[in-house]
Amino acid sequence: MAHVTSAPVTSRPLTVGFDLDMTLIDSRPGIHACYQALSARTGTYIDADLAITRLGPPLADELVNWFPADQVEAMADVYREMYPTHAIAATPAMAGAREAITAVQATGGRAIVVTAKYEPNAKLHLEHLGIAADAVVGNLWAEQKAEALREYGATVYVGDHTGDVRGARVADALSVAVATGPCGAAELRAAGADVVLTDLTAFPTWLTGYRKA
Repeated sequence: MAHVTSAPVTSRPLTVGFDLDMTLIDSRPGIHACYQALSARTGTYIDADLAITRLGPPLADELVNWFPADQVEAMADVYREMYPTHAIAATPAMAGAREAITAVQATGGRAIVVTAKYEPNAKLHLEHLGIAADAVVGNLWAEQKAEALREYGATVYVGDHTGDVRGARVADALSVAVATGPCGAAELRAAGADVVLTDLTAFPTWLTGYRKA
């Protein structure tokens, strides 16, 4: 699949999609606390330290490691119910997150969040941290993210996971990866990321160059 490496010539405003967990927010402390609370509530052992090393995929993909398959859906509902109490206040923004969103909006463009996280909880995070995205779409993972990216006309998608790279490629959007999550820079490049940044603090400068190219 061919990828655009410079800003497309178009009269439409720029739309950039962003992943949430480990891209815009450091969700490890909050998710760790929520897993511990779920473990205490259900009496089921969950290695929260291990679980937060593999963030990105849907919640069910993690819960199946700790609960029988026929209980995963119900446990996911319990987790999501508990999440606002245990995870929102404990979760900080990633370095450069607010500035990255603002940099897109300063061009007259739109910054949208497309995440695998349960959408109401994703919105709570952004509200708590004062990150003013133009739209939030949840419950989409990897290639599924292309649905929202296409719907909003996003030509760039920023994420930290190889699943985010795949979503960008299916949407024919430029894949900008940040090496702040479970996938390292080499892994992100091997997955097909067009650009790999150390973190979002580098994004505004990159965006300026991209728009001038």
